[in-house]
Amino acid sequence: MEPLEAFQLLDLRVGRVVKAEPHEKARKPSYKLWIDLGPLGVKRSSAQITELYRPEDLLGRLVVCATNLGTRLIGGFPSEVLVLGVRDGEGRVVLLAPEREVPLGEKVF
Repeated sequence: MEPLEAFQLLDLRVGRVVKAEPHEKARKPSYKLWIDLGPLGVKRSSAQITELYRPEDLLGRLVVCATNLGTRLIGGFPSEVLVLGVRDGEGRVVLLAPEREVPLGEKVF
């Protein structure tokens, strides 16, 4: 498989966090997120991003999500999308996001 073909297997979309709360049943510190993906609807995600973000800071924030990896139950919470991030120099997760407003559900290419 060509590298471009492999990348195109991932369905990466832009969404907006509309609700965030601590995920107390997760094994590692996490938040439960509800993300509006426009035409794809609101999807849930469990995200280990507690070191740099507070729930109230996440509301309204644009994020990039992998939407076609299936649903995983994490501490009894269905995580339907994977919110993408990278580690900083201290190992903390920094969220990936577009640098300006774009339509919700827009595909990353």
